[in-house]
Amino acid sequence: MKPELTYCTNIHPGESWSDVMANLNGHALAVKAAVSANDSFPLGLRIAHQAASEMTAEDIAAFRRWCDVHDCYLLTINGFPFGTFHNQPVKAKVYEPDWRSRARVDYTKRLADLAVALSTRTAPLSISTVPVAYKPVFSEADWPIVYQHIVEVLQHLQHIHQMTGITIRLAFEPEPCCVLETIDETVDFFAQLALPESLTPFVGICFDACHQAVEFEDPAQCLQKLAQADIAIAKVQVSSALRARGDEISALIDFDEPVYLHQAVVRQGANQPLHRFTDLPALSAFLDRAPQPEECRVHFHVPIFIDHLGVCGTTRFFLEQLLPLLSPDIPLEVETYSFKALPEHLRSGTLEESICRELQWVQTRLGK
Repeated sequence: MKPELTYCTNIHPGESWSDVMANLNGHALAVKAAVSANDSFPLGLRIAHQAASEMTAEDIAAFRRWCDVHDCYLLTINGFPFGTFHNQPVKAKVYEPDWRSRARVDYTKRLADLAVALSTRTAPLSISTVPVAYKPVFSEADWPIVYQHIVEVLQHLQHIHQMTGITIRLAFEPEPCCVLETIDETVDFFAQLALPESLTPFVGICFDACHQAVEFEDPAQCLQKLAQADIAIAKVQVSSALRARGDEISALIDFDEPVYLHQAVVRQGANQPLHRFTDLPALSAFLDRAPQPEECRVHFHVPIFIDHLGVCGTTRFFLEQLLPLLSPDIPLEVETYSFKALPEHLRSGTLEESICRELQWVQTRLGK
């Protein structure tokens, strides 16, 4: 048994439902032809708030027909970015509205309704979401409303299951500098949620390999901690980060760009506490005044088949360790949304070629 493997369409710009369909026709079908020509192809859809709000019954019916014609099916929805995600500064806005907000609740419930309507199967689905909130703007006083909002959404997912038999997991995605950042913080969060047993089938995490690699975490230990805490992995985002050591570290600053937040984590030496920075300018200021660190990793999604990008390395090794450890029933979703933010001379081929190479790289490691 091989895990279901797809890529996330958040790599393609577009906030409307017509944009989603244009990207499926213009990109996803070419990817399917290259990597899954004779098999059904799962879809990892990014559905923005605009698209979710404007979809009609006719749009849903047309999508289901499209899936039948092209032998595709919905596997998962990326419900993390609410609004515009390309071609203009996103930075920390990507977490807004967060789980303190009514808008996040309503958006996620709408995505759940759409997931059932768009699905042509009764198999489980997942919706990935923000890791509660951006840590610098969150306080302990925010927890009660967050818990209330999460329970409301999980009860909605429970109702959907009772009505349709389809299980949808809300998948919180730990990320550097967020309320859920490390696996230990994630385990503590689930313990504090103290959900009734009836709601636990509808919640889990989206394990983003780039994020946990940036945190200097160990794949085997991550999976062990999650298993011991009985926290489900709804999907794994197969992604890779920037990594530099010693004199290479200063080259990381060249990856600063205006669209996305590129959190950085520095290790000064063995058994030394980690230093965390919300973006590359903050890292640059630290490097100007601090002794040369041992290693630094940066949240910048780079093509997963690449081991080095110029002077800098990547955390591809984390994926090579992680993939063999995963249960085959965990869906895999390649997510290199910042391809177009790479310095142009470091891009490897066209966007479609890069997506295909990434999926083929994973297929090779899964033994296909």
